[in-house]
Amino acid sequence: MSGNTPGMSNAEILELPHESLRKLTAWEEALDEQIARLESRQIEVRRHLHAHPEPSREEIETSRFVAECLASVGLDARIARDGLGVIADCQLGHCDDEAPRIAIRADLDALRIQDAKQTSYASQHPGLCHACGHDAHTAIVLGAAMCCAGLNEVCDGSDDAPAARLRFIFQPAEESADGARWMVEQGAVDDVDAILAVHVDPERQLGTVGIRYGTLTANCDEIGIVVEGKGGHSARPHHTRDPIAAAAHLITSLYQFLPRSVDSRNPSVFSVGKLAGGSLPNVIPDKVEILGSLRTTDDPTRSRLKNRIEEIVHGAKETSGAAIHLRFFESIDAVYNDPRVTAALEESSRRVLGGENIQYIDHASMGGEDFSAYLSRVPGAMLRLGCAPPGFTAPFLHAPDFDIDERTLAVGTRIIMRAALLLATGPRAPLATG
Repeated sequence: MSGNTPGMSNAEILELPHESLRKLTAWEEALDEQIARLESRQIEVRRHLHAHPEPSREEIETSRFVAECLASVGLDARIARDGLGVIADCQLGHCDDEAPRIAIRADLDALRIQDAKQTSYASQHPGLCHACGHDAHTAIVLGAAMCCAGLNEVCDGSDDAPAARLRFIFQPAEESADGARWMVEQGAVDDVDAILAVHVDPERQLGTVGIRYGTLTANCDEIGIVVEGKGGHSARPHHTRDPIAAAAHLITSLYQFLPRSVDSRNPSVFSVGKLAGGSLPNVIPDKVEILGSLRTTDDPTRSRLKNRIEEIVHGAKETSGAAIHLRFFESIDAVYNDPRVTAALEESSRRVLGGENIQYIDHASMGGEDFSAYLSRVPGAMLRLGCAPPGFTAPFLHAPDFDIDERTLAVGTRIIMRAALLLATGPRAPLATG
């Protein structure tokens, strides 16, 4: 499924009466007032994180900082194993233990990229930069958590006060595709009924969002190949089993035959990112290393292409006489946006930005996202949040000069909090068990 909801209203998909959507406006004014009060603090948080980036699997100080921010508004934050990641629960209003629990996820890690910006909040850590917007994601979700604490104070005792059980998940190691799995192993989505996330998108202007029902990102399989031959003098290749020749033949075969092995209407891409072997021009080496990635958007195509890679590797081995070792590793599944959760994100975006600023995404991205690890346990969805300054072309994600229009932070918090509370007011959905 892609684009807009297929012939159903958001109320129908959310299993809510239409009047329930209107009723939510009773507390939206208080919600927006709280977020407006927090906006300058959100910007401070984002700039602190941007200036102090930590790479995947090393986000200890970032996790400590997030926990301190949560504690400052009275939330009991649990720092996860090895000091990496934070989980905090908040009960908003008066609800019982059977009420749906909605999780909101952010990621903490930065990239090993040198920050090229000349700003007061540019990275102070050489070779590290928040070039994928994870600092913004963290500030958005922290804003939601701090908003909850403020709403409880403002709305305490009110009959119109929203009631919800919320969980805030700040995960490490998204870029290395470890962190979501680690958090799931530590119970992050235990007793959770749905999970939400946003990802900033510099290809969309501030005040717009991208919505997609169904597959949002690709399955990603990293591939390692070692070609072992017999080295020797470059003038006497007949004395060798040349691993470079075998690797060149193998890569050419993979590029030529993989696209012709599956239905061309199903997106897939194989790319080699590393080819290493040898050190001198007149010496044939003993070994060559190849690293690549396979991206697909459906399971049959993924399975077929992995089988074909094995077959092509076997053929290159037989042809060249070299020993060729293949392994698949660091695999992550596609993000599948659940219709009901996506409808909540669409409805909340409509209420914040207006329907004219909702853009429906026609095709899945071939990028990867370990948010999928949560979705193997519970239904969820991710929103693409426009962050480019109006009238400007922003640097792409992972660019050394990447930055955002910081008004994006409050917009993101307004949308994700509305979506969480829409889901919390609906019937409890059955938990996935995959």
